[in-house]
Amino acid sequence: MKRPYPFGVGLNNVAARSNEFTAMGRMLWWKVVTTRRHWIVAGAIVISTILGAIACNHSPAPKSRQTGDAAANPARQAYFQMLQPVALSNCDFQRFGEAHDGGYLMCGNLLGGVQAVYSYGISGYDGWGCDVSTTAKVTVHEYDCFNTTEPECLKGAPKFHAECVGDKKETVDGRVFDTVANQLFKNGDASKRIVMKMDVEGAEWDSFLAVPDNVFQKIDQLLVEFHEIKGTQEQKQRVVQKLRQFFEVGHIHYNNGTCSAGYEPFPSFAYEVLFVNKRLAVVDPARRVVGPHQLDAPNLPSEPDCQPKAP
Repeated sequence: MKRPYPFGVGLNNVAARSNEFTAMGRMLWWKVVTTRRHWIVAGAIVISTILGAIACNHSPAPKSRQTGDAAANPARQAYFQMLQPVALSNCDFQRFGEAHDGGYLMCGNLLGGVQAVYSYGISGYDGWGCDVSTTAKVTVHEYDCFNTTEPECLKGAPKFHAECVGDKKETVDGRVFDTVANQLFKNGDASKRIVMKMDVEGAEWDSFLAVPDNVFQKIDQLLVEFHEIKGTQEQKQRVVQKLRQFFEVGHIHYNNGTCSAGYEPFPSFAYEVLFVNKRLAVVDPARRVVGPHQLDAPNLPSEPDCQPKAP
């Protein structure tokens, strides 16, 4: 979660309840702290607007957001279980990208057949895309229509697109959106083996539902930061069920910049998940994944972490 992507398309799509404004305020505050370029003034304006809305709305948050009743919700428990990682006997984890926010664990030894890399949501820097491009020796296509600063990458092969990902081709407030399938086709990558990262602040839910099966079949590894602030529970389950048809969950890391009560059984409302294509992944049923990996690092090193402890 490194950037002020528009929670889908616009803030007007977010329900005006005080607890949601609080979560959004925390998310936007965190983005201002971690965004590297040009966003401090804009972030302060947005935060002021949100705090004003909170002040006008004194109604208490729903009980489930205050007490953790969400943990007892069977649908939430089922969704949580679908995202728990399995042990992969053929995955050698490596960290790609930044040391903290913007860095992700992947199966470094499974990058050999990759022919193109896609990085959605970059905000002027993309250490992950540059690292993977350099390692795999292929082009990384970088997408962002809100911050159009082209990232530096001295050893890789970046190609920046001032465009965002969505569930359809459209232009909103002068910004171009298109689907994953269309973007792969335009770049001549529709039949290639892909590695993809998506961190688009809630736009992932609609975007993934629009991706056809044949595209998922071509993605070797998929990194996603999911955001609870956007999307219905039914939509989230549909997305993860769709992804689970093609991928094993290889790793999950909870973003400590969003640690918050009320999203139980998740400890935070943003979490980074590695999906490994089933045609590559070898599951070891005798092993169980417990606790964070030694290469994991907090997104915000100055803030308390909330990774689940190993039993």
